[in-house]
Amino acid sequence: MPAPTLDDLRRHAVARTLFAPTTLAEALERLGFVQADPIRAPARAQDLILRHRVAGYRAGDLERHYATLDVHEDFFVNYGFLAGRWWRLMHPRDRGIAWQPKTRRRAQEVLEFVQARGTAHPREVEAHLGHGTVRNYWGGSSSATTRLLDHLHYRGMLRVARRDNGIRVYAPHAHEARARDAKARRAQVDALVDLVVQVYAPLPARTLSELVRRLRYAVPQHRDEIAAALSRAQERLAHAVVDGLRWYWVPGEDPREVDPAPPRLRFLAPFDPIVWDRRRFEILWGWAYRFEAYTPPARRTLGYYALPVLWGDRVVGWANCSAESGRLRAQVGTLDPRIARERTFREARDAEIARMAAFLDVTPPRGVAAGSP
Repeated sequence: MPAPTLDDLRRHAVARTLFAPTTLAEALERLGFVQADPIRAPARAQDLILRHRVAGYRAGDLERHYATLDVHEDFFVNYGFLAGRWWRLMHPRDRGIAWQPKTRRRAQEVLEFVQARGTAHPREVEAHLGHGTVRNYWGGSSSATTRLLDHLHYRGMLRVARRDNGIRVYAPHAHEARARDAKARRAQVDALVDLVVQVYAPLPARTLSELVRRLRYAVPQHRDEIAAALSRAQERLAHAVVDGLRWYWVPGEDPREVDPAPPRLRFLAPFDPIVWDRRRFEILWGWAYRFEAYTPPARRTLGYYALPVLWGDRVVGWANCSAESGRLRAQVGTLDPRIARERTFREARDAEIARMAAFLDVTPPRGVAAGSP
């Protein structure tokens, strides 16, 4: 049968992840993993991702309902939120991570304090134990207590119980033991590879390799299994060569059978599954999107936190949004100025701006009618 075209892969990339809006619990289960980011411009990445996939979603809903959901903050291929069945596959991370004796002793003190309290805010732990500061990854200083909490969380000895004003509040946790035999290890890593593909397919071969190798952070106890898991994935996944590049996707899906997306316009988060792989983005949509939050202002071309603009199944520009004094401000740029003059585009743009304002619970810009999330 003929291989899919780039047009097929574009439609497939959009349709498979932008499913019909559903409940928060169902959306998290279908996505499996939602990347997190602390920048709020105009909302955090996890909220910007979920707003397109959860009916009536408003900024902060994930944080508000987190404690009632089987979802967990942790590091997968990036830091974010995992549905419980995937989170449990990554643990226990009880091998391959060494601690110095002093660090081990301090970590035990922190763990015992949290166990005694049931839940603990980092400020409470610091006030009780006062471990001072340590040099962080960027050359500055960080709280030693916060670093120990992070380490205990990563090892699975603590879990995030909730957030208070964006700050993680921890609770003790003990993961169930898992089988250690070779067959069980292979199955565990293969399932996590399947999650990578579920979230980010269709994937160019190079991206698949890079993401699978990042599983060494998700399951450091199974580092030695990852190279073989990649080889197995390349055998079992659906794949084809399109314009000289090999692509992979979920078996049973057929990019050639995807209908064109309806003409709805959406502002996407920089870490949305559609956007995340910058290499794939440039191949599929023919232009280079850059995340410029950490770029000096004078060198920015799109904006501090530019949101790619998806219209149907084409990414045609970018938007910068902010909420000031209870009112949304939105600036939308297009790659082709002629698009901005089309009536259908302007109507779709204004409808998305209205939805963004409702999602943020602010007033839309003047001239844009109020909408619903």
